Amino acid sequence: MRHILIFLIKIYQRFFSKYTGRCIYKPSCSEYCIIAIKKYGVKKGLAMFWDRFKRCDIDHIQDYGKEDYP
Repeated sequence: MRHILIFLIKIYQRFFSKYTGRCIYKPSCSEYCIIAIKKYGVKKGLAMFWDRFKRCDIDHIQDYGKEDYP
């Protein structure tokens, strides 16, 4: 299951992420999800990803890279 999820995330990164906007986080949310799944397993990794993803407010970012953002 872990390998299938990581494979699907990599497909998203390769083909679809350019259409969804820029991520305010480093590493990006999709890369963070891969790292969390590898380190903590599927259940906890997805929970950690979802918690981070909920905090992402990409619609209200004026200038990516401003010092105000982490």
